[in-house]
Amino acid sequence: IGERGSLDVTMSEIAGRAGVSSALAHHYFGAKDELLLATMRHILAELTADMRRALRSASTARQRVSAVVTVNFSDAQFQPETIAAWLAFYVEAQKSPALRRLLKVYARRLHSNLLSGLTGILPRSEADRVAEATAALIDGLYIRRALKDGVPNAATAIALIEDYLETKLSRRSAQ
Repeated sequence: IGERGSLDVTMSEIAGRAGVSSALAHHYFGAKDELLLATMRHILAELTADMRRALRSASTARQRVSAVVTVNFSDAQFQPETIAAWLAFYVEAQKSPALRRLLKVYARRLHSNLLSGLTGILPRSEADRVAEATAALIDGLYIRRALKDGVPNAATAIALIEDYLETKLSRRSAQ
């Protein structure tokens, strides 16, 4: 799934790649969408653990916002296989209620994590808009990355988002 960026693979191919029998793969995961669901739960659990550590280390509201951005583009998250899984997740969530629910959980957590810093800097309504735009940048940069060849460049993605945040936050402090 990670190599192809879609569920256009058979369970036999997945099992063969994993070095297990097709029967064993079907026993544990059933259909491919269940495998994608398990994969994304694992990716999101790792993201959540990394996010908690990063947010605990942040001492200011602005550092909290930057921590959310940085964790989303960490070496553990911003790898070609993980990016491909995210792309498949976005697509398949349109068809699968279970994947859609998980995508909504992710979106709420991302928004909440961004708000945890932004509400210390901006009024709530403005913080909501900046959080929504920042989340869209994060998700959008993952999708754009899926369309490119080569090694993902996390530093460039982080810099683009930080530029946006600085523009929004510096306007606020200038008022």
